[in-house]
Amino acid sequence: MPDLLTHVLVGYIIGTIVVLRCEWAGSPHVTMVMIGALVPDFKKINLLVSDATVSDLLGIPWGWMAIHTVGGSVVIILLGSMLVAPGHRRRVIALLAIGATSHLFLDLLVITWSGEAFPVLWPVTEYRPPSGGLFRSSDRWPALATLTAAAVLWAVRRRAGR
Repeated sequence: MPDLLTHVLVGYIIGTIVVLRCEWAGSPHVTMVMIGALVPDFKKINLLVSDATVSDLLGIPWGWMAIHTVGGSVVIILLGSMLVAPGHRRRVIALLAIGATSHLFLDLLVITWSGEAFPVLWPVTEYRPPSGGLFRSSDRWPALATLTAAAVLWAVRRRAGR
């Protein structure tokens, strides 16, 4: 759970920086970055519907893990952008992509037992870059650090009246 909270807080931090730097941005834009930061973890739908179940239903090989890559995130972002009015799609795609990129980048820093990260650039390549080895996904200190940074930015934004 600290991992999920960290991703949401990093999305909040990045979204708040966008709001503070860009006149056009507001609270809904922060939310879009936060949702984007959750996109790669949509793969956790496998807790409800297994790969084998979908594979049996569709009659093709299936794996939810593909969502946790650049290619899978792009597909989810493009599908998600269809839920907003056409005039807002480009901005929504950009904000969701910023959030998803932050998620994938943070996950590249996680300590893994093999020393390799996930195939982040799939479907272009199945190359697994070396993991950053900075923290475990169960560590609490990244969530505490991002919570502190988010609280500071919340206060700055409130003071700035944005």
